[in-house]
Amino acid sequence: MRIKIDDLVFDRAKYDADGDVLYLGRGPSNEAADAAQTPEGHGIRYGANGQVISVTIVNAKWLLDRDGYLKITMPHEVHVGPDELAAALS
Repeated sequence: MRIKIDDLVFDRAKYDADGDVLYLGRGPSNEAADAAQTPEGHGIRYGANGQVISVTIVNAKWLLDRDGYLKITMPHEVHVGPDELAAALS
């Protein structure tokens, strides 16, 4: 499964329906050199080269239902629609 957000392509996705949390990962490993929380409350992990290697989206379906899109600041603001995440959230 491939999920594209802005110019990033995530090749791993896991959805925790009980917690409504979507975990997205890029590349062979999620060994992070740094991590940050977005203003929206999502988590972003960075690799040693400073590129985003994973994103944890909190309240993924709830936010999509409420707003019609997800807003993620990484580092610039990105809006992600339900079509981009449909495969990961099913």
